[in-house]
Amino acid sequence: MADLPICAFPIPELDSLPEDVRARILAVQEKAGFVPNVFLMLACRPAEFRAFMAYHDALMDKREGLTAAEREMIVVAISSANQCQYCVVAHGAILRVRAKDPTITDQVVANWRKADIGARQKTMLGYAMKVALEANKVDATDHAALAAAGFTQDEIWDIGAIAAFFSMSNRLANSTGLRANREFYDMGRTAPAKKG
Repeated sequence: MADLPICAFPIPELDSLPEDVRARILAVQEKAGFVPNVFLMLACRPAEFRAFMAYHDALMDKREGLTAAEREMIVVAISSANQCQYCVVAHGAILRVRAKDPTITDQVVANWRKADIGARQKTMLGYAMKVALEANKVDATDHAALAAAGFTQDEIWDIGAIAAFFSMSNRLANSTGLRANREFYDMGRTAPAKKG
C-alpha cells in the first residue's frame, strides 16, 4: 500500500509551492503528525487549493449551530453514498475523534438510518442525502421537516452546503484516484476511558 501513488496526478515538491500553500500544509502536518493526501493532491493547483480550503474552512470550522461531529457525520454519510473511499476513511476518522465514539463511523457508513444517533440527526442526514443525490427534488417540505426537528435557517443552509461541497469533493477525489493516508485508519478506534 505504501508503494502506491497518492493519486493519478503528479505531486509537487513542497519547496516548489507558493509560500501560503506550503505554510498551510506544514501547519497541518505539525498539528496532525502527517499531511493528509488531499492537501498534496490539491497543491498541484494552488489557486484551486486556496479556494477549496477557504470554503472547506468556512463550512467545517464554524462552532455555532451544528456540532463539529454533526458536520463530519454529514460528510461521512454522503461520502459513503457517493462511494468516495478517501472521504469515508479520512472524515470517518475525524468523526470518530469528534464524536468520541469508535463505532459511529462504521454505523453511519453501513446504514445511517439504523445508526445509534438521535432522530434529529437522522432528519439531518436524510436531507443531506437528498441534497447529495437528488437536489432537484428538494422543496419546502424538506425545510419544514428540518425546522420541525429544531434546525435553524442557518443550520439548514449549512447541512445543504456541506452535502453539496463534499459531493463535489467526493467526485474530485474519485476522479483523481486519491488514496487515504494509512494514519486515518486507526484514528479514534479506541473508546475514551471512562471517568470515576
